[in-house]
Amino acid sequence: MSLDTVGTTSATATTSSTRPRAVRLRADATRNRERIVAAAREAIVEFGPDVPLDDVARRAGVGNATLYRHFTDRAELIRQVTLTVMATTAERAEDALAQEPDAFAALRRFVFEAAEERIGALCPMLSDAFDRQDPAVTQQMERLERSVNAIMERAQSAGLLRTDIAVGDLMVALTQLTRPLPGTGCMGFDRFVHRHLQLFLDGLRAPAGSVLAGTAATLEDLKAGNK
Repeated sequence: MSLDTVGTTSATATTSSTRPRAVRLRADATRNRERIVAAAREAIVEFGPDVPLDDVARRAGVGNATLYRHFTDRAELIRQVTLTVMATTAERAEDALAQEPDAFAALRRFVFEAAEERIGALCPMLSDAFDRQDPAVTQQMERLERSVNAIMERAQSAGLLRTDIAVGDLMVALTQLTRPLPGTGCMGFDRFVHRHLQLFLDGLRAPAGSVLAGTAATLEDLKAGNK
């Protein structure tokens, strides 16, 4: 065997032996990042956006150094929580639309699954903590609006959903009905949320039982109202 062959064989063996470890390290880093974001979401729901990052690290089961390796400061972590919640909520809407043959069943599924993402507690607390001009935030907001709008349009076209509402109306009600009352915390709150969401959904069915004041609200209307 020539020296060149030995060198090539050695290099190949080295590459093959290090590749699984590199892949494993990347997988571990991804899992740690996901755990940190999930822990931050739950901690923010319970204690607000100013929750100590040390508490987030403990809840995620990682060290402080690991948290700061992924997120250099609170703003970066809150940004990722915001993007993750919006992306997951949009995905819930897309899945409901694709998998539910009944248009109103798709809307109902989305409403209850969106409640599980704690958007009622998160949205008010995070709304002042991230940059609305951030292109990534804008992209996820637009995706969310498209996906929810598609569900509502399908239900309206089928004559199952009243036609005098829009995405903004749905998101306002969803946010308000899933937000824990001041001083109550979140323990056991879901049993009230599910009950009130069902009452709300019954009120959305067509034909409408009343005439709503004002005009249907879009997400653009909501954003304009926050300026």
